Formats: sequence, structure tokens, C-alpha cells
Amino acid sequence: MALFFPVIYYTEHLEIMKYFFTIALAALLVAEAKAQSVSVRAGANFANMVKSGDKNFSTDFKPGFHAGLGIDIPLVAGLAFSPEILFSQKGYKTTASVLGSETKYSVTTNYIDVPILAKFRTSGFNIHVGPQISFLTSTTESWDSGSQEYRNTIKEENANLKKSIISGVAGIGFDVSSKVSLIARYAIDFQKNNGDGTSQTPEYKNQVIQVGLGIKL
Repeated sequence: MALFFPVIYYTEHLEIMKYFFTIALAALLVAEAKAQSVSVRAGANFANMVKSGDKNFSTDFKPGFHAGLGIDIPLVAGLAFSPEILFSQKGYKTTASVLGSETKYSVTTNYIDVPILAKFRTSGFNIHVGPQISFLTSTTESWDSGSQEYRNTIKEENANLKKSIISGVAGIGFDVSSKVSLIARYAIDFQKNNGDGTSQTPEYKNQVIQVGLGIKL
């Protein structure tokens, strides 16, 4: 037992993420047995990057969507533990100048997000906040223009993006009825992705604004 905490402390980030992911997944699986409140969540994402490195790399928000399940496990009056598992689209749109010619494309990064939230509730209104673990499942690029050589370069560099990232989440919810809630949320990565700091692949963190519905089952 004495060795347990040092091992956890010095474990690589990915192992820590897997540890918390297992906790959240276990909570979801036992929810029915404990008669907790299970909800389906779905809605729109508006994603972009917070970049460092090349300041000339200009980006715009890119639309996407999210969907998944969440649980409210009451702890004390007005406070619940609320883990979720969501499929979530992130990414960005950009216009780059390559050898004097304009290149437009968008990047879509698909993640499995596991928010592990504390939810403070009063009179049909709630505030929720906590960490989030995100697992990258796929990355795609959509091009309006650009040479094949440049497309291949971007594709190769995007293949090296981090496969798991820790983020922070804050949001609000409003109960429209006993079954339906409106939810607005903002999430931002705590870690930079594996960009090289150039105009082709800048160092950046994902940020996403989510607006959607929660429907209790």
C-alpha cells in the first residue's frame, strides 16, 4: 500500500487519464443499479484553437456536434457528482498563405470526452465545473484550395496530434421541464497539442463552446 501513491503520482499523463476514465465509466455502468438520474445529451459545438507560436496563423470557429450520456449522483442537498461520456467534434477553420497563394481548409478532430463535473443546483438552475479527459479518435481535413504537397504535409503533421488531453469545463444549465434541460458550456485544454509552432501546424489548445439539450431517461 505504501508504494501505491508514489506509483500513481509518477505515472505518465496517459495512465492518469485512463485511471479517471475508468472511474467515470464505472459510475455510468452502475447508475441504473443505484437509481440515479441518467440523461442523454446532444447539441452543437463551436470549436477553435487558442494558439501560440506563429501569430500569423489565423483561424475561425468551426461548427460540429456532441452527443452522449450523463449521470447526476446526488451527494448533499444542491450538489451532485456528474460524470459524462460524449462524442465531441472540435477543430478549426483557417486561411493560409503558401508561396503567395491563398489556401483554405478546415480540420475536424473527433474526441471521446469524459467530463468529471461537480454540479451545483438551485431552483431549476445549475452551475457545473470540473476537469475533462479527451481521447482523440480521428482527424480529417477538408480543403477549399491548396496543393497536394501542402495537403500531404498538413495530414502528416495532424497525424502526430496528442491522443489524450486534460481540459477544464465550466457551464450552466436550466431545467425547461422535469425531463428537459438547456445546457451551455465552455471547455479549454490545459495542455498544448503537438504543433511545431510554425504557420503550418502552430502550437495550440482546443477550445469549444457547446450548446445543447439534456433529456432525462
